[in-house]
Amino acid sequence: MSQLPEFFLGEQNQADDKQMSYEQVAETIIELGNRMLDEDESAEVWEVASGMLAGAVQFWLYSRQPCEDPFCQACADISSAERRLQALLKETHNLAEESDYFVSPKDGLTGTA
Repeated sequence: MSQLPEFFLGEQNQADDKQMSYEQVAETIIELGNRMLDEDESAEVWEVASGMLAGAVQFWLYSRQPCEDPFCQACADISSAERRLQALLKETHNLAEESDYFVSPKDGLTGTA
C-alpha cells in the first residue's frame, strides 16, 4: 500500500489519511490524465501521457534507491543505475503486456485470417 500526495486525492476526504492499493493508485493516475485532457482542450494526449510517465519513472527510481550497505543482498538487483534501469524496463514490459491496450486491431505488421 502507498499513500498519494494530497493533489492526487482530489475530492476525497484528505483528513482520512487514506491508504491506497496498487489498483487505486493506477486508477487515480488514469483519472488525472483524463481530467487534464477534459479541462484543457489544447492538451495533447501524447504529451499528457509522456508527462505522466516521466513523473512515474522519477518516483519509481526514487523509490528504488539502494541502502548504505554496498553488500546488502536485498538491494543487489538495484545496486547500480544500470541495474535499476533493467528492473524498471522489466517491470514496464510486464505491465505493458498485461494492459488491455497492448494489442490493437490497428497494429501494423499483424497477420489477418
